[in-house]
Amino acid sequence: MFLQHMMGVLYHPKKEWNAIRNEHYSTTHVFLAQISILAAIPAISLFIGTTQVGWSLTGSDYVTLSIASALPAAIAFYIAMWVAVGIIAYAVHWMEKTYGGSVGFDECMVLVTFTATPLFLSGLAGLYPMLWFNVIVGLLALSYSVYLLYAGVPQIMQIPEDRAFFFSTSILTVGLVVLVAILAATVILWGTFVPLSYNS
Repeated sequence: MFLQHMMGVLYHPKKEWNAIRNEHYSTTHVFLAQISILAAIPAISLFIGTTQVGWSLTGSDYVTLSIASALPAAIAFYIAMWVAVGIIAYAVHWMEKTYGGSVGFDECMVLVTFTATPLFLSGLAGLYPMLWFNVIVGLLALSYSVYLLYAGVPQIMQIPEDRAFFFSTSILTVGLVVLVAILAATVILWGTFVPLSYNS
């Protein structure tokens, strides 16, 4: 059923948000049944893409990572996805009272997880790690995630649409801050604790 909701929210989100609201998923179930799988998509895809395909800014002289350095980076990225979803869900739960929400942490986790699904799925683009291609796919996925967020907040959080708009904007801001923090931490991690080894 959870997988059906995941697909449904991509094809007919407004109808699916109503169906999701009528079911109750625990935080543990969301992490084990969905986040554990979805977070693996970009991590595994980027691992394969950067070690087997490689990338190039000019269309020639492809550069790959060694498996020994790419594996720890992929594992760290996988863990970071778990942490990011948890942080954003906690922020949603913390802010909801301000906007008239009265749901539990479980519903906040469900909202964040389903909203982020297009971003996780866009990780498949990592199998072909060309910068322009990944940027285009990432922007399309981000746009649809934003749409899902604004459509889902009134349904899942059960608040009026006028407040839901501002609440969704606040959630979006938190999400972008978390994303930037992860990117910054990744750069620091790769430059100091887990240096990457390149093959040309």
